[in-house]
Amino acid sequence: MAVIEASDLTKTYGDFTAVDGISFEVAPGESFGLLGPNGAGKSTTMRMIGGTSLRTSGSLRVLGLDPEENGPLVRASLGVVPQQDSLDEELRARDNLIVYGRYFGLPKAYLTKKADELLEFAQLTDKAKEKVSALSGGMKRRLTIARGLVNEPRILLLDEPTTGLDPQARHILWDRLFRLKEQGVTLVVTTHFMDEAEQLCDRLIVIDHGTIVAEGSPQSLIRDYSTREVVEVRFGSTRNAAMEGPMRELADRIEVLPDRILLYAHDGEALLDEINRRGHTPLTSLVRRSSLEDVFLRLTGRTLID
Repeated sequence: MAVIEASDLTKTYGDFTAVDGISFEVAPGESFGLLGPNGAGKSTTMRMIGGTSLRTSGSLRVLGLDPEENGPLVRASLGVVPQQDSLDEELRARDNLIVYGRYFGLPKAYLTKKADELLEFAQLTDKAKEKVSALSGGMKRRLTIARGLVNEPRILLLDEPTTGLDPQARHILWDRLFRLKEQGVTLVVTTHFMDEAEQLCDRLIVIDHGTIVAEGSPQSLIRDYSTREVVEVRFGSTRNAAMEGPMRELADRIEVLPDRILLYAHDGEALLDEINRRGHTPLTSLVRRSSLEDVFLRLTGRTLID
């Protein structure tokens, strides 16, 4: 039985449609992603799942319950990691967890032990007595995730969990989320980072302008909407546009970006050799595997990060 079921889910604000009739299901223990650019409708969908935003039409069930009719009961089983950290900067790290847990009516004796467990999980045991204001961005993000687990949720909603973090902090955070998934927690992740979606998600939907434009595992989406490899070539800002014609003669599909041209091929090295053989030697070149960014270019003709 799915833990989240959405059917023709719609949210409008006056004349603006933020979410336009989307349908999807999330299985227990799955890491499910909502991928799309800023303003695509990802966060609005998350708020409807959490029962903090009323849907305009359609149906939604979370753990078999309507979050609008059973908001407190649904939220008791949810953990929420918002886009922006809302920690109390003047409280110590450990106290943030205890105070937050009291909002759920959890006893202090339970929270005292639970806070220590969560600090260890988040690799913040040595920062337990530090004020939040003294923590780095990555530490604050891990503390926010720990706080979202204080009620032992069955579903953890993560809204762009690694925005603003450096690569090392992102990888530490990914490791913590993998551990949660191994423990059976269902993860619902919104992101506009393609590599994050590939790392974290078993399955995802790509949303653009409030509608679902593709659905599947990262691997299946890449297989269905792109080629095995991509050749990136740069001829310089004054030559890129002029090279569009010659490049189209060599590949079935290309994307001309401001700083480079992408050529989609099964054998990237062979294609690059042919480019050089014809005397179109680029200033720089790169052969790489296809990614979810390439899928999005195929579906919408623009990059994920606007």
